[in-house]
Amino acid sequence: MQIHRMFAAAALSAAALVHGVAQAHESIYTAPLLGASEFPAASTPGTGIATVTMDFDLLTMRVEATFSGLLGNVTASHIHCCTTTPNTGNAVVATMTPSFTGFPTGVKAGSYDHTFDMALASSYNAAFITANGGTVGSAFNALVAGLDSGKAYFNIHTSSFSGGEVRALLAPAPVPEPATYSLVLVALGLMAGAARQGRKQG
Repeated sequence: MQIHRMFAAAALSAAALVHGVAQAHESIYTAPLLGASEFPAASTPGTGIATVTMDFDLLTMRVEATFSGLLGNVTASHIHCCTTTPNTGNAVVATMTPSFTGFPTGVKAGSYDHTFDMALASSYNAAFITANGGTVGSAFNALVAGLDSGKAYFNIHTSSFSGGEVRALLAPAPVPEPATYSLVLVALGLMAGAARQGRKQG
């Protein structure tokens, strides 16, 4: 019975680790929303956080944000890309205009969670598509390249700061270290060892 419990535990561990490794088809980008990240900086107590998840299997982009303390009421929000220098400067709007669909406006605090189909032209600013190869596919690749290189940012525009009151300088979230793969092998080794032990005792 103990061997079976060991085997089951090892199997669950391996399954969990393999599931984690399988997330490699997603890229996650996140950053705090701050007035200091605007260019030029905006003097505001507003703050928040933005997270963008690109799914390369489904060709989707999930946008999540929470914000509070803004001085002005929200007028629009979107992702800009791509700046000349990472983490500084301004760029054109890359995503749909005039604002993300359903993003809260006329408020100083709120939250947002929406998934976009990035295979649709309507998920982009038409000018961004034209400037980046002329197709949805080329625009998608340009946006991902901008996110990967720190040249894209999430911006919330308000009635007090038309150019943007708080900005998130999006950056890739930490990825699992190579040790994760070693742990998978260890867990699988435990499973194999437990199975051999069980056969000997049988």
